[in-house]
Amino acid sequence: MAMFSLAVLAFSVVAVDSAAWPNPSGSTKVPKKMVIKAGQVFDGKNQRFVSGWGGGDQEEGQDPIFELEAGASIKNVVIGAPAADGIHCLGSCDITNVFWEDVGEDAATFKGKASDKYNIIGGGAKKADDKVFQHNGGGTVTIKNFDAQDIGKLYRSCGNCKYNGFDRHVVMDGVTVSGKMKVLAGVNAGGVACENFKGVNNNSVEPVGVASYKQGQDGDGKVCIYKKADVGAV
Repeated sequence: MAMFSLAVLAFSVVAVDSAAWPNPSGSTKVPKKMVIKAGQVFDGKNQRFVSGWGGGDQEEGQDPIFELEAGASIKNVVIGAPAADGIHCLGSCDITNVFWEDVGEDAATFKGKASDKYNIIGGGAKKADDKVFQHNGGGTVTIKNFDAQDIGKLYRSCGNCKYNGFDRHVVMDGVTVSGKMKVLAGVNAGGVACENFKGVNNNSVEPVGVASYKQGQDGDGKVCIYKKADVGAV
């Protein structure tokens, strides 16, 4: 049986921008996805990269600008518009100080095994019509010291993936959101979850939401592991 959990250590909703975003003077158009090999670290030196083929819309199946093999890392990158499908991690990866100026399909998608760890440290994302982080594989996503502005969902555990028997966990620490947000996190738990989705299916239809936890409530302590004091508006 697949297990799902969300742990929130510190999360705030603010009325103003909170991060110092880099402001590159120009953009590099990427003609096709860039593959970062296992064990390599790609340092973008705070340059802006944009897709040379895809759009910035919600069309499914777009290639990422960066594809990270298991064990690869990316840092100091600005992803501009059009952003296509951002970053794909095929296994454990580190994403450090990466900023999405205008999220395309998703900012980053995680596709590894139950033992894999995906670390998002620093950085931020703006203008996500739907999801920022999409968790299709197994493992643990840790989002730390991240700034999000005007988004749909910060994190979503896949509800309509063909192979969905993965353990998935997400930890949020020092996450700040300003502007609009529909959902902090959507996870599947067969009946109990933070933005709870009933059932797991593979017919490309989003499961029906059946329960939500709002600001001012504790999580359930099983799937949504946080106290109301951990989630605040400042």
